Amino acid sequence: MQVGTIIRKYRKDKNLTQEEVAKRLGVTAPAVNKWENGYSLPDISLLSPIARLLNISIDTLLSHEKELSNGEANRLVEEITKKLESESIDEVFQWMKQRLMEYPNCHYLTLWLTRIFDSQRQMIGLPQEEKYDAYILDSYTRVLECDDVEMKDAAAESLYYFYMNKEQYEQAEQYLTYFSQENPERKRKQAMICSKTGRKDEAYKAYEELLYGEYQSLNKTFHNIYILALEENDYDKAHMLVDKIQKLAHLFEFGEYHEISPALELATLEKNETETLHIMERMLTNLESIGAFTKSSLYSHMTFKAISEESLTEVRQGLIKGFCDGGTYAYLKENQRWRELVGGGGKQDS
Repeated sequence: MQVGTIIRKYRKDKNLTQEEVAKRLGVTAPAVNKWENGYSLPDISLLSPIARLLNISIDTLLSHEKELSNGEANRLVEEITKKLESESIDEVFQWMKQRLMEYPNCHYLTLWLTRIFDSQRQMIGLPQEEKYDAYILDSYTRVLECDDVEMKDAAAESLYYFYMNKEQYEQAEQYLTYFSQENPERKRKQAMICSKTGRKDEAYKAYEELLYGEYQSLNKTFHNIYILALEENDYDKAHMLVDKIQKLAHLFEFGEYHEISPALELATLEKNETETLHIMERMLTNLESIGAFTKSSLYSHMTFKAISEESLTEVRQGLIKGFCDGGTYAYLKENQRWRELVGGGGKQDS
């Protein structure tokens, strides 16, 4: 039920004519007629007087259609996109205001109509775009106050970009608090603000931390897919994924050790003596590169704990101990090259 329909219903319930309503509100009878027939909407300053006159709440006046289906909301979102292609920005603005007055409690609709309109007016660079600012800010802020976490985050992001586009970085930064500390988008947006406000070192550090985190995440994801491939005995895919993991380590400058080691498990599963020993030897030879990323220019603004010689010695001893496992590497027990590599410490099967 639209606002005009609601006005007509409660006007008739109170046995008032359009002329009587117009007189009490200080408007013309044709204006009331246009409201009731959906040709226009009352000015926002008249909402309270109308509600008092009809003895209803503003919520009743505005919210009879608060339940809007996703399909209906998406239809209106599609409609504003088409209107922006064929109508003036001001005509679309008035249309949007009417729709949002009809559905004031549909936060999804409020967010997306406002976002699309806001993006369009920024894209075409309106010379008087400030006249829309107050309404756009009010719309985003109303969504920000809703209970839906996803809607709140989206509204906060919209407000962040609203102020970033105006180069009002202090105001933009306030909305980062709506993103969790674990959300990488918070760090990315903070880095953008730092880069715009002369805090270059902070921006570099934030971006480098994102890069470092992306490597860890991608590496883990590739490895999980690799495990799935092994479970299905798809060794062709497993080899492809190991190759990707190795290239990932190279791309993110994590050092030769991290480029070499991912292939060991697959060579072991396939009992490939030559490849297994080749990988073992290269891992031991390139052990010092295990912390190569700490010296990479990609992460020059990050601080890492130095890897001590003692730690490297422990890692080496751990590797050799693992390479000695006569169960895992039973297929190597007659291989002299393996015996020399592990210093004769290989456990023999009985």
